[in-house]
Amino acid sequence: MSNPIYKFLEEKVKPNFEEGGKLEKFYPAYDALETFMFVPGHTTPKVGSHIRDGIDMKRTMIMVVLAMIPALLFGIWNTGYQHFLALGETSTFWENVGYGALKVLPIVVVSYAAGLAVEFIFAIINKHQVNEGFLVSGMLIPLCLPVEIPLWMVAVATIFAVVIGKEVFGGTGMNILNVALTARAFLFFAYPTWMSGDKVWIGGGTDEAVAMADGSTGATLLAQATEKSSGFVNAAGAEYGNTFMDAFLGFIPGSIGETSVLAILIGAAILLITGIGSWKIMLSAVLGGYVMGLIFNAFAVNPFMEVPAHEHLVFGGFAFGVVFMATDPVTASQTGTGKYIYGFLIGLLAIMIRVFNPAYPEGVMLAILFMNVMAPLIDHYVIRTNVNRRKKRTAAVAA
Repeated sequence: MSNPIYKFLEEKVKPNFEEGGKLEKFYPAYDALETFMFVPGHTTPKVGSHIRDGIDMKRTMIMVVLAMIPALLFGIWNTGYQHFLALGETSTFWENVGYGALKVLPIVVVSYAAGLAVEFIFAIINKHQVNEGFLVSGMLIPLCLPVEIPLWMVAVATIFAVVIGKEVFGGTGMNILNVALTARAFLFFAYPTWMSGDKVWIGGGTDEAVAMADGSTGATLLAQATEKSSGFVNAAGAEYGNTFMDAFLGFIPGSIGETSVLAILIGAAILLITGIGSWKIMLSAVLGGYVMGLIFNAFAVNPFMEVPAHEHLVFGGFAFGVVFMATDPVTASQTGTGKYIYGFLIGLLAIMIRVFNPAYPEGVMLAILFMNVMAPLIDHYVIRTNVNRRKKRTAAVAA
């Protein structure tokens, strides 16, 4: 290979990490960095059966990260927009981006730093390659958190999620719970005041200037839905002209990457076009949520039940969870029929939890985690049903 950097690594650096080298025990760390920057120099073994394809784990994970970029970029802009809106100040596009970048990017950096550190440590201890799975989790975790979350909490939650949610099960591909949602659930129950309320969703929301701004509010639309008679208002206290469209476009307070359904749909399109995301799970989850919303609308006895079914689909983290977390190929159902059942129940349970218990407005988090546990059982019964059907058909033919 003519690349001078690759040549230098191969001739001068790599021998130190190979068997017999003075840094032999750290080979997994070196291998992870080398394969991240360059195409691996080894080929598929010539013995045994192997699938030869143009896509591998690294390309799959990078594609998912790219699908989240629209939500990240909008989240950065919206962080600045909500901050200046709460202050009652007029801001330019770049002022919003600048402020948002200063608040959001450190959370992303800490997430990746803490998670990859744990991945490298486990790879060195267990003497295996560093898996690429955290490339996705490292981006998902910041996007589903409020912007005012302290950085040390991000690090603690990320380490907890990687160790307890993945490594104890054997690493990437063995975990039964979505890693990013495990981190969010840990923060939600360990530090609830930093995951709910009116101040944590607005950048600088804990600052006295924002807290004292006349009429300012950082309440999400889900929180305001419990007091729907007072109307939906933005960070500056002004009533939304079109609640559904504001929520669809994302001009609302909320977690960093979860406010803009439009940006999330762009990511969904990327996942579907590349064949990485499951349209069966996405579609069935939306249908499940919509059906549950219609049922509640028909028997409305509290403000949450009065929220139109279509608005439930654009409030909170529903869309983000359905597109990027419910479709996790490791923790989701694997059978075709199972994916329909799995997705539909996620949508159904997400809205049910949201309505029945306003203390857990982000019902999609608990719904996905619960269905992660149920996914193997769903697949078991789907396969068992198929086997029994074939047995009956075979017996009928034989008779």
